[in-house]
Amino acid sequence: KQPGCFGYPLSIFFIVINEFCERFSYYGMRAVLVLYFKYFLHWDDNLATVIYHTFVAICYLTPILGAIIADSWLGKFKTIVYLSIVYTVGQVVMAVSAIHDLTDGNRDGTPDTLEVHVALSVIGLLLIALGTGGIKPCVAAFGGDQFEENQDKQRSQFFSIFYLSINAGSLLSTIITPILRGQECGIHSQQKCYPLAFGVPAALMVVALVVFIVGSSMYKKVSPQGNIIVKVSKCIGFAIRNRYRNRSKSIPKREHWLDWAKEKYDERLIAQIKMVLKVLFLYIPLPMFWALFDQQGSRWTLQATTMDGNFGAIQIQPDQMQTVNPILIIVLVPIFDAAVYPLIRKCKLDFTPLKRMTVGMFLAAMAFVAAALVQIEIDKTLPTFPSSNEFQLKVINLGTKDLNVTYVANTADSALIPPFKANEYHTLEQSSSVTFAYGTNTPQPFPLQDLAEQTRYTCVVKDDGTAIQANVFEDISAKPDQGSNAIRFVNGMQEPINVTLNAVSLGQLMPLQMSNYTMQKLGIKEIEVFTASGKTWKVESIKFGFGSSYTIIIKEGNTELQVEYVEDIQPNTIHMALQIPQYFLITAGEVVFSVTGLEFSYSQAPSNMKSVLQAGWLLTVAVGNIIVLIVAGASHISQQWAEYVLFAALLVAVCIIFAVMAYFYTYVDPAEIEAQFDEEKKKKK
Repeated sequence: KQPGCFGYPLSIFFIVINEFCERFSYYGMRAVLVLYFKYFLHWDDNLATVIYHTFVAICYLTPILGAIIADSWLGKFKTIVYLSIVYTVGQVVMAVSAIHDLTDGNRDGTPDTLEVHVALSVIGLLLIALGTGGIKPCVAAFGGDQFEENQDKQRSQFFSIFYLSINAGSLLSTIITPILRGQECGIHSQQKCYPLAFGVPAALMVVALVVFIVGSSMYKKVSPQGNIIVKVSKCIGFAIRNRYRNRSKSIPKREHWLDWAKEKYDERLIAQIKMVLKVLFLYIPLPMFWALFDQQGSRWTLQATTMDGNFGAIQIQPDQMQTVNPILIIVLVPIFDAAVYPLIRKCKLDFTPLKRMTVGMFLAAMAFVAAALVQIEIDKTLPTFPSSNEFQLKVINLGTKDLNVTYVANTADSALIPPFKANEYHTLEQSSSVTFAYGTNTPQPFPLQDLAEQTRYTCVVKDDGTAIQANVFEDISAKPDQGSNAIRFVNGMQEPINVTLNAVSLGQLMPLQMSNYTMQKLGIKEIEVFTASGKTWKVESIKFGFGSSYTIIIKEGNTELQVEYVEDIQPNTIHMALQIPQYFLITAGEVVFSVTGLEFSYSQAPSNMKSVLQAGWLLTVAVGNIIVLIVAGASHISQQWAEYVLFAALLVAVCIIFAVMAYFYTYVDPAEIEAQFDEEKKKKK
C-alpha cells in the first residue's frame, strides 16, 4: 500500500508541487510574451496577437500526441519526465533568444540581426508547446491514478486542489514576471530584462522536473494499455466500413452503428467507445467558452490600456489586471466547494455537472456583456479621430491679441482664440483652407492642401507686426500606449529655449517651434527651461493621468515661467476597477465550467480511456483560440463593444444548444458497465 497523509496518497503532494512549478513557468512566460513580440522583436499588434493565439492553440493541440505516447508506449510517468526535459530546453532557448547582447555587435542596445532572435524564439516556443501540451493530459490523469477505487471523495477534492495549484502558480508568475521584465539588465547596455523574465520560468521548470523525479518510488504507475486513441480510431473506422458494406434492406438493422464492429472487436471495447463518443459529442459546443475566456490576455488587456489604473497607493498596469482572474479562482473554488454546492444540495436541487457547465457558459457570456457596457462608457471618453478624406486642425494663438480663425470648407465656420490659448479640434475635408486675422486686419489665407487624411494637426500662429506667421505640426493620432502620456512643448517666447522634462532633454526650440513628443508615466513632473540669454526656470507640471496628450505652451512671465496646457487627448477617466465585474463573472463561469468539466470527463470515461477524454477536453481550448482568430479576422466590426456583444450572443446560442444536448444525456458509471462484462467473461469460462 502507498504511504498516505491526511487520507491522501503521499505521492499526490509531489504531483501538486510539480504542477504548481510547471504552471508558474508556463503562465510566467505567457504573461510577457505579447510585449516581447511587440517591443523586442518589433512585431505589430496584429502579428503579435495572431502568433500569441496560435502558440496557445498549439499548446492545446499537442496533448493528443502526449496521450498517445503515454497510453501506448512510455506510460504516464516516463512521458512526463521526457517531455519535461524538452520543455525545459525550450524555456532555456526562449531565455537565450531574449538576450540582446547576443547579436549586438555595435553595443547600441538593439540586436543587429533580429532573425537570429526570431528563429530562436520560434524554436523555443515550439519546444515549449510540445512539452507543456504533451505532459498536460498525463499529469492530471496520473494524479487521478494514485487513488484507490473507494477514494472518490478524495479524488474529487484532489481535482479542486490541483486546479488551485494551477492558479496559485499562474497568479504568482503573472505578478512576478512583469516586474522582472521591468528591470534593466545587459552586458554592454542596459535594456528591459526579458532574459530574466524568461529565465526564472526556465529555472522553475527545472525545479518541477526534479521534484517529480524525487517522488518516483511512491507513485502508483499504471502500465500503458496499448495505444487507445489508435485502437478507438480503427474500431470506429471498421464499424463505418462494415455498416456501409451491409447497407442492403434485407440485412437486419443493429441497435447502434458501432455494433457493426462486433465481427472484429470485443463488446467491452465497443461499450467503452460508446461512452467516450457520448462525452465527446457533448464537447462540440465547448470551444465557444474558451474563445471568450482566452481573450482576457488580448482584448481585455487592450481595453485596460484605455482606462485609469490609479488605485490610491498603488498603480496597476494594464497587463496586471489579468491577475484578478487567478486571485478570484483561489477565493471562489473553496467557496463553491464548501458553501455554494452544499447549499444547492440542501435545497434539494439536482445541480448536475452538465447543468453547472451550462451556467458557467451563461456567466461567461454575461461577462462579455459587462465588458461591452464598460467599452461603451470608455468610448464616450475616447477622442474621435478623423476618417478618410478628412483631417483635424487645432489652432494655437501665440500672438498678443485675439485671433480670428475662419475655416473655408463647404460652409464658412469661425472661431475667436484669446492669446496663448487654443481651440478644439476642427474636422475638415482635404480640400479645405483657413484664414487668420488679428483684430480688424484683413484675413490672410493659409493653404492646407498638403495635409494627409486621417491625421490630426496643430497650427501655431503668431503676428510679428508686419505679417502673420504660421507653422503646422502633425499630432499624435492615437491614444498613447500602456497608459503613458504624450507631452510636447511649443516655444511662445521671442528667443530660442532648451526644455527638459523630468531630466530628459527635448533639445533646442526656436520661437514658434514644437518639440517632439516624450512619453511620461503618471504623476507630477519637473519642467526646466533654459533660455538663450542665460535664464533658467523650473516649474512643476500638473499631475498627468493615464493615456493623455498635452501640448504645453512656454511663455514669458515677469518674474517666473508661465506655462499653458492645451489638452489634445483627455486622460483615461473610466477606472480599471470597472473591469472587476466582468472578471468576476468570467471567473465564476470558469469555476463551475472548467473544474466541473475535468471532473465530469473523468467520471464518465472508462479507466483506459481517460487520457483520450482529457486530450479531447484540451482540444476544445485549442479550437476556442482558433475561433478568436477567425471571428476577429472575419467580422469587420469597427466598434469594439459590438464585437464583445457578438461573442456574447454566439456563446448564449451555443449555451442553449448545449443545454438541450445535456438534457438528453444519461449519466453512466463506467466501472459498473465494465464489471458486467467481466462477470459475463467469467461465466463463459
